[in-house]
This record gives sequence, structure tokens and C-alpha cells, in this order.
Amino acid sequence: MIFLTLIASILIATVSIYQFRKEAKEYHQDRLERKETAIAEHINYVLQNTSFELTTKNLKYIFRDKITEIADVHSMEINLFDLKGNLLISSRAIFKLDKDKPKINPSTLKIIQSSLDKRYIEFSNVDEKTFRSSYSYLKDNKFKPLAILNLPYEEDADFYDNEVQNFLIRFGQVYTFMFFIAIVLSYFLSSYITKSLKIISDKIQETQLDQRNEKIVIEDGSKEINLLVHSYNNMVDKLEESATILAQSEREQAWREMAKQVAHEIKNPLTPMRLTVQSFQRKFNANDPDIAKKLDDYTKTILQQIDTMSAVAGAFSNFATMPAQQNETLNVVYIVKMALEIFNEDFIQFSALEDEIIAKLDRTQLIRVITNLVKNAIQSIPEEQEHKLVFVTVFREDNHVKIAVKDNGKGISEENAARIFEPKFTTKSSGMGLGLAIIKNIIENYHGTITFETELNIGTEFLVSFPINKQ
Repeated sequence: MIFLTLIASILIATVSIYQFRKEAKEYHQDRLERKETAIAEHINYVLQNTSFELTTKNLKYIFRDKITEIADVHSMEINLFDLKGNLLISSRAIFKLDKDKPKINPSTLKIIQSSLDKRYIEFSNVDEKTFRSSYSYLKDNKFKPLAILNLPYEEDADFYDNEVQNFLIRFGQVYTFMFFIAIVLSYFLSSYITKSLKIISDKIQETQLDQRNEKIVIEDGSKEINLLVHSYNNMVDKLEESATILAQSEREQAWREMAKQVAHEIKNPLTPMRLTVQSFQRKFNANDPDIAKKLDDYTKTILQQIDTMSAVAGAFSNFATMPAQQNETLNVVYIVKMALEIFNEDFIQFSALEDEIIAKLDRTQLIRVITNLVKNAIQSIPEEQEHKLVFVTVFREDNHVKIAVKDNGKGISEENAARIFEPKFTTKSSGMGLGLAIIKNIIENYHGTITFETELNIGTEFLVSFPINKQ
């Protein structure tokens, strides 16, 4: 807006200066024509009342005393030339010692002679001043040319230059005032517009697919802003519809995947159970002296596979429905230390920077988090590795209690790291792959975080952070 105002002001100033100069030229042209007409009438009056014969040679005698008087009356220099361009008489003082008398330029003389009205105005610049020289014929009573009348006219540009200067000063003052007004208006206008745009921008940044998004309400916005708000509100409606459809689709897909996984895990123990039953049926002999031992082996095999199926069902049950949190005020350092006592491995080490860090958590779920992480750390260390280490640390940072579980196992590959918290993903030959998914769910229910750093063949460190909430 300010840039356009500046451009418009420059154009106005340019056009105004051009108009001033044009008016100045027209003024000088009209003034010269008026002077020329008045002087010509005055000269004709003298010619009509003279006692001399009207010839070119007699003109210097006729106007010897009159030319200065006429020049003073009209405030103009007057020169009379013969028809060949030689000076006859002039109102300007010409010294007798001057060898070069003023003379009309031959090219100018030809133009005068060839023009229809026998009149010509010549422009020239002398000492940075502009002159207009008017040339016209003087005629006798019979309209025969007697001489050439020359009126040198100096264009006085001071008046118009002063007018232009005064105009520019006034225009500059007005423009400065208007420029200030434009800045103020631009500030308030931009503030008004950006306020609405900021509301829209904030809403767009807060827009997420997995939550209910609020619509924008702006009562007195511009047409463009209202159109933008309307488009955003329509987008929110469509996004909500899409989110509902997507959520339903994801749930259906999740249940399909879960059903496939359950079926696969249940089929695994069913196959050896079937083979065991068929083998026992085929080789059964009631008189076999080892029948009791074979029956015992058969029973153990069947029970083992049933336990496996029960573990599968239990794992999926735990993942689907987490028990309600039974929060209590407890010492996290003590609980973590106690949870480590169930492990028999002598390479598990524990450290705490404080003896007591109090937080309000579910004891069972906290133990579950610790045991799962430590169990994974133990399993990540190869059996053949000589030096084994699982290091558990508890410390306070800001308003959070943090638990670090570090091992010197084989680490996690970059490909597996991106999927480590996905349900049913595992790098082990056994298990359901739900452990990390479950504890991540537990931690996030407390608005905590779980992260990890890993390096192949060096080890992995999981870091759990719980906000300390004593209320």
C-alpha cells in the first residue's frame, strides 16, 4: 500500500512539473505574440504619420527618434533589418566602432521568405538563458515588404521555477502527512487482518486427525477472511468424517491382524498336540510294560502345549484390557530395587543417586515395566558372550523420575528400531512381541515417555520418564 502511494505521488509530481513547464511555454508564446502585435501596430501608426517616403532606406530616419521610445513603451528590444537581412536600426545601443553589425542568418532569412505568413520564431540559448526571436515583415500602404521586424524575447523562468519549487515543497509536506497517515492505517489494517489470520493459522496448526477439532468463529471478518474460515470449517467437517471412517477401518484391520496372529499362535501348539495324540494312538499297547512312562510323557507334552496356548490367550488379554490403575504414593527407588530381586543373574547391577524418590504410581504396573525391560535386556545378550552386564539406574531430573536400563548386548538394527514398540513385533524366536507395546501403553497413561539409544554389537539403553505427581 505504501509502495503504491509512493509511485502515485511520484507520478503526480512528474505530471505537475510537466504541466507547469507546458504552461510556462504557452505563457511566453502568448506574451511574445501580444507584444509583437502591439509593437507592429505602433510601428504602422508611425509609418502612416511620417513625412518621409516609405522606403527601406528611409526607415532609419523615420525611426531614428521613435524606435527607442517604442521599445521603452513596450519594454522590448526592437531591431529593423532590410529584406536582405542587414541591420537598419536598433533600439539597443550599437557602437560605431563595432565592425560586425548584427545580421539575420541566411538560413533564417530563407525560412522567413518561404513561410506563408512571412513570420518565424527562432529559439536560441545564450548564457543558459532561453531566447525567442520573432521575425515578421513590415509592409507599406500597398502591402509591399519594407523591412523585417525582429523582437528578441528572453524567457524569464524564475517565476515558474519558483512556482514549481513552492509546489514541490507543499506537495512534499502533504505527501509526508499522507505517508504518515498511510503507515498508521496500514498498521491498524494489517493488525486487523493478521489477527484473523493468526486465529486461522493457530487453528490449522492445532488441527489433527486423531482428535475432535473446533471450528473457527469470526463475526466481523472481511469477505476474504470469511471465505477462508468457511473453507476451514468445511475441511474440519470432512476431516471428522474421514477420521471416523479411518478409525473404523483401522479397528477392523487391527482386529483382522489380531485374529490372524491369535490363529497362528494357537495353531503352533495344536500341531504337536495332534501329532502326539496320533502317535500315542497308533503305538498304544495296554500290555506294554512301559505304558505308564509313555502315558506320563504323553500327558506332559499335552499339558506343555496347553500352557503355551494359555500364555497366548493371557498375553492378548493383557494387551486388550489393561487393569485399572491403583495409584499409591511409593518410593520408586525401593520398588525398582525390589523388582530386580526376582532375577537370578549375577550380572544385573543397580544404582540410585537418591535413596528415596516419591511418586504416585501403580506398584504392579511399575514392576511390570521394570521386569519387562530387564528381561529384554538379558535376552539381548548372546549366551556365548563372556562379559555380560545389565545396569539399572534410578535418578531425578527436573520434575521427573527416570529409570534407565542399559545392556551390553547385540543392539537393535536400524530397520527394527523403527518398529520396536509395534504390537506383535519381536526379534526373538519365541514370545508374542507385546511386551514393549504393553509397557509403552502403561507409561503413556501416566503422561510419561520411553526412549532408547542403541548401537549394534555395543548395547542398548532404554530410558523411562514418569512425571512426579504426589497429589
